[in-house]
Amino acid sequence: MTRNKRMFLYAALAWLTLAGCDSKGDGKPESVLRVPFDGVVMTRRSVRNYDATKKISEAEVRELLKTVQEAPSWANQQPTKYYVAISEEKLKEVQDLVGANKERIINAPVLICSTFERGKSGFFQGQQTNEVGEGWGAYDNGLSNCYLILKARAMNFDTLIMGMRDADGLRKAFNIPENETIMAVIALGYRVAEPDRPERRPLNEIVRFY
Repeated sequence: MTRNKRMFLYAALAWLTLAGCDSKGDGKPESVLRVPFDGVVMTRRSVRNYDATKKISEAEVRELLKTVQEAPSWANQQPTKYYVAISEEKLKEVQDLVGANKERIINAPVLICSTFERGKSGFFQGQQTNEVGEGWGAYDNGLSNCYLILKARAMNFDTLIMGMRDADGLRKAFNIPENETIMAVIALGYRVAEPDRPERRPLNEIVRFY
């Protein structure tokens, strides 16, 4: 099967699932896309234009982050923390702290600041375990964020991970402790249109078998 045919199949599966599962039979919306894992992965995009008419509730964000807690981490240290802007006041404050991305996420109903506690992952009894050191905290944070964006897509949400951010401003806005490293701000919302899929490098450029 060609790549274009696979993409068409995944998009069709997602559409059919949404068409058939947009309610639970009790009049309440069903947020979870019941599609194969490959369908979630292949329809996820970094979205830079959000639908201002669609909101996300605190309960839905809690459901999302409950799944994110299942992400693996060094010795189960769970160093990643999340700070959620969902009120209008806090959203406006955080929108001013993501640099040039502000206009891209202006209609996102949720903005999430992702951090990790230093001195946990990569350490044993207070001592650095290997040369990577605090890099393991960033590694675990990335794993958690990966769970976040994939679970978000499974719930029919879209995301954008932003590395351009004012760390000092975010620390003040969320009262983030000094022992936490601020990594990214993640926009959460609904896409306005279907984004293009950037080409991936050929597999043989990134993989070596021995």
